[in-house]
Amino acid sequence: MAHRRKPALTMLLTADERQTLLAWQRSTTIRAGRARRGRIILLLADGVPLSHIADAVGLSRRFVYKWAERFLQHGIEGLADKPGRGKRQWPRQQGRT
Repeated sequence: MAHRRKPALTMLLTADERQTLLAWQRSTTIRAGRARRGRIILLLADGVPLSHIADAVGLSRRFVYKWAERFLQHGIEGLADKPGRGKRQWPRQQGRT
């Protein structure tokens, strides 16, 4: 009989959380990064090891663990981008063409 390691993180999702994360996977309007983070949480909840998840979503184990910790601390809201990330939108100046 093969010995299986205990998962480093165990994730328990409510029905509403699981439904929301599954909806993100089907959405065509949600940002790809947020959908990827949702997929990470769903896979963790299904008991998939961190290294397998990292390979599946194309991130390092470190980042998979980071998103799992943010979800555990803040729930669904923890998977959102923090303010200040991404391209800056500079206001247009009047008189320039």
